[in-house]
Amino acid sequence: MESLIFQKSEGIATITLNRPEKYNSINTELARNIQNALRSCREANVRVIVIMGKGRAFCAGQDLAEVVDPNGPAIDKIVRENYNPIIQAITDIEKPVIAAVNGVAAGAGANIALACDIVIAAKSASFMQAFSNIGLIPDSGGTYTLPRLIGWQRASALMMLAEKVPALEAERMGMIYKCVPDEVFLSTIHSIAVKLSQMPTLGLAYTKKALHLSSSNSLEQQLKLEDQFQSMAGNTEDYREGVQAFLEKRKPKFKGK
Repeated sequence: MESLIFQKSEGIATITLNRPEKYNSINTELARNIQNALRSCREANVRVIVIMGKGRAFCAGQDLAEVVDPNGPAIDKIVRENYNPIIQAITDIEKPVIAAVNGVAAGAGANIALACDIVIAAKSASFMQAFSNIGLIPDSGGTYTLPRLIGWQRASALMMLAEKVPALEAERMGMIYKCVPDEVFLSTIHSIAVKLSQMPTLGLAYTKKALHLSSSNSLEQQLKLEDQFQSMAGNTEDYREGVQAFLEKRKPKFKGK
């Protein structure tokens, strides 16, 4: 897996796109490696996932050399088999996924980041819906995710005009959770990942699922869903530990069960 570095340590799985000379642009090999890594993250010993890029970029989107190759896959096959499974896996996995955006996130790279549960960017990073520059439409869930994050008008303009959005502006418009100075970027990612790895994993999973379902549910349906998920969360070991720790005035030791 030369195009990807996959590491697991103390409940944290780190997926690092490793094509720095190509700004971590994605070809079929890298896409399959990302899918395989996310599949491996379903294991119980993984409690939080971090996706990041090696070098100066997070991900510049599709490797266009593959698209123009006469022997390469057609664009619809690339979207259907490479990108859609990645977005679905990030959404479906019952664990928090952090996008650690260290540099440019463009095209599919931007939308992979925005599909994650928490997006943290270095101040020098930027986001760009670059598709219109080459006559394509935003894929990788971008037309679903971006308008829900920043509103229809802003999403429409950014997609049609292909404007670059600096990380600080992305934070201000609600596109991402946080923009941090470059010098504390890695330490911030590590701190948040460690915190999430020590939290009640099942409770976080129910929260993630409830948030995703809220976009299609009525208020009545969402209240019923919260009732159901709260009951499930209330039957976990972590809930009992959290209550006991509160009563005993000590720090809880969650096991993700």
